[in-house]
Amino acid sequence: MNAAPADQIRLLDLQAIDSKLDQLAHRRRSLPEHAEIDKATADHTALKDLVVAAEAQQSDTARELTKAEGDVEQVRARAARNQQRLDSGAITSPKDLENLQHEIGSLAKRQGDLEEVVLEIMERQETARTRVEELSARLEHSTVVLKEAEARRDAAFGEIDGEAEKVQRDREAVAAVIPADLLKLYAKLRDTQGGVGAARLYQRRCEGCRTEFSITELNAIKAEPKDKVVRCENCSRILVRTADSGV
Repeated sequence: MNAAPADQIRLLDLQAIDSKLDQLAHRRRSLPEHAEIDKATADHTALKDLVVAAEAQQSDTARELTKAEGDVEQVRARAARNQQRLDSGAITSPKDLENLQHEIGSLAKRQGDLEEVVLEIMERQETARTRVEELSARLEHSTVVLKEAEARRDAAFGEIDGEAEKVQRDREAVAAVIPADLLKLYAKLRDTQGGVGAARLYQRRCEGCRTEFSITELNAIKAEPKDKVVRCENCSRILVRTADSGV
């Protein structure tokens, strides 16, 4: 392939621009905020699950407390009715009186036991409420942390993307004056050679792979016509000869 020396030199300008775009893309992908957001998202998700579980436990405890208080109220009401019957003097049979008094005593013990259960449930409910409040506060804080990290990332995106847009415009201007066949070869080599499709020959070296050429190899390159598109034998990149290449 042949191309005017000036067009070949423009490849170096294009390569510098493309390398800048690659650096910006890498910088965009490698922002520390990405790791912060991943961690904050994981923490936020875990805390949401914990809050849901704690709220479920609090709700279960509340239902348990309602039932236990209902049980106490039933025993208390029954004991009150029995006491009223006892106090009324309507029961005259000694055996019936004994049975009623025994039942009142049993109900008092049952009420005491149930009230102990109520107190234990109330303690667990308080613990559950405290945990919900604590986890909800942590969840709220994690939401703030996540949003702040996302805001920093978006701000960095805006800065990088703004710079990339300017560099892209420069690329379009340079690429527009490079022959299509030369541009196609350069793009193909960029894809296969780690983003570098053209490299300068400088001080006997290919600046793409850092290979140093022998005098014989340099003489062979020098013998090529100026418009010949020379390729590095080691890395296959376009080897651009400039005024300071020494060939």
